[in-house]
Amino acid sequence: MDQNSKMKKKNHSSIQMVLLFVFTGAIAASFSILYQKNIEETQRNVFVMLMGAGTLIFMLVDATRKETLSYDNRRHRVRFLVLFAVCLIIAAILPLISYAIWPYLVIFVLLGLFSNMQIGLFSGAFLLMVSVLLEKNGGYGEFFLYFMAGAVALTLFQNLDEEIKVGIPVFISLLMLGVLLVAYHILFMNMTFSLGIFVFPVLNLIISLILLLILINIFSRVTIRCGTDMYMEVNDPEFILLVRLKEKNREEYYRAIHTAYLAERIAMNLGLDQRAVKTCAYYHRAGLLEGTNSWESVQKYCKEYHFPEKSVDLMEEYYNHPAGSVSTELAVIMVCETVVASIMYIFGKDHEAKISYDELIDRIYQKKTESGEFRNSSMTLYEMNRMKELLKKEKLYYDFLR
Repeated sequence: MDQNSKMKKKNHSSIQMVLLFVFTGAIAASFSILYQKNIEETQRNVFVMLMGAGTLIFMLVDATRKETLSYDNRRHRVRFLVLFAVCLIIAAILPLISYAIWPYLVIFVLLGLFSNMQIGLFSGAFLLMVSVLLEKNGGYGEFFLYFMAGAVALTLFQNLDEEIKVGIPVFISLLMLGVLLVAYHILFMNMTFSLGIFVFPVLNLIISLILLLILINIFSRVTIRCGTDMYMEVNDPEFILLVRLKEKNREEYYRAIHTAYLAERIAMNLGLDQRAVKTCAYYHRAGLLEGTNSWESVQKYCKEYHFPEKSVDLMEEYYNHPAGSVSTELAVIMVCETVVASIMYIFGKDHEAKISYDELIDRIYQKKTESGEFRNSSMTLYEMNRMKELLKKEKLYYDFLR
């Protein structure tokens, strides 16, 4: 990314944050007036909501800088800002209806899934506070009720994967909400235990269940399954970019194919993200299609073909990582690439050459150790030794490189 692009991106980000801050203040003032709050209450609401917006902005900027946003949210921060703005309006409208059917369980989960757990917890609590402040007779009991339910739900839903197993999280979340709603009516409202106190809790549970299922379905489509589908597409050996590489440079094509095969198997054995590793192994040298093997050239293809975020991060790391400092995934790719390139080079000089693969792999490891290539790698000694062991077991495969 050139300097002008970075500057434009930074300016757009600043504008978005300013708009969020101003929008929050406008909502605070307009709804306080709409609900006929006195001047002191209006000033309080504006101050509290602006402080909340400022804190949220700080958390978003910090999470973006440290790359701690979940899933692909780092690349789609505007998506969260839009969702938060919509939820802010909803929070300001909720005081018009009974607190007993507020859908805050879903709001907490929604904001957490499209940011991260910390931001989801804060933003959900902030919006809940907005509703309580704007209520005619809002109290701490309502805040306690939905904050506890939202925190539990957010914890249960923070690590969704492509299998989308949500039965237990949904059940526990709704059970917690139901218990808290009934307990609130008895302990905070001093209502007598009867069938009547179950009406609103049951209604809230039905609404929350429907909204949760809709949310999970939408989230899985735009985030989880979208990434899975893209991996299936770009990791197909007949994908257009690989075909172009094969037509331009068959040696590079086969080098990529063999590196991807070995790296995927090792990544799977080590419990790494084998799909991202395989994609990076396939395309980290795709810049050769442009004649120059550089990150700028590869990045262009990543954007053009919408590569999954994790694989893009790995390819960028391949070109821009500090000397001696690489992730475990990239270390696997680099070692496999060296092994494949070395064997192909030897067979290229002598098709009938007899290679001691164990000795070759030992020499490669020794050279990389002496050069300090992985001195600050996140790869553990066990993982390094396990990778060597797995590479030595692939002797039959290496004969296909002749």
